[in-house]
Amino acid sequence: MAKKVKSSFINMVLTLTIITVVASLALGSIYNLTLEPIAAAKKAARERAIKLVLPTFDSLNSFKVQIPADPELTAGNGDQDSLEFHQAFENGKLVGVAVSTFSNQGYDPTQIQIMVGFLPDGVIDSTVVTQQKETPGLGTKMTGEKFNGQFAGKNPAKFSLYVTKDGGQVDAITASTITSRAVCDAIRRANATFESVKKEGGTE
Repeated sequence: MAKKVKSSFINMVLTLTIITVVASLALGSIYNLTLEPIAAAKKAARERAIKLVLPTFDSLNSFKVQIPADPELTAGNGDQDSLEFHQAFENGKLVGVAVSTFSNQGYDPTQIQIMVGFLPDGVIDSTVVTQQKETPGLGTKMTGEKFNGQFAGKNPAKFSLYVTKDGGQVDAITASTITSRAVCDAIRRANATFESVKKEGGTE
């Protein structure tokens, strides 16, 4: 009787082990199968955002640029020390640069991500929010034209990228000053990094 119980226990352990191994392999396979579609979707979304913030172009040159070592630009960034740059060309001529920037200063802990399009002279052509989980009906207004449209056509050298409450020229979203500040933070980060490249002749 004891041998039978022991044998049943061993069989149960073996069965559970096999089930666990098979399940793990299956989950691993499913995860690997989803990696490519997820990457493709992210690439497509990035390309759409670039097209939304820049003039017409026929080719892109993408690379990463280190964020300038300014405490205001690097505080709270964790290990994220660079931004993605996308130089856009039309018939071989640079027509703009799209910068994928971010802020960790939003109301929600989810990182705010924004694509900012700069013309070669540094003027902001347009901006589009690519990721946010701010408060519905309040912070989410950051994606609307009334707020987001304030940056189009502005040269950060002459337009202060701070909310008016902080002495700047950006009108904050009503009841969403934190979100508004986060957007300004992200765009300032993009502009400072763009200017660092411009000084080195990388936007000509």
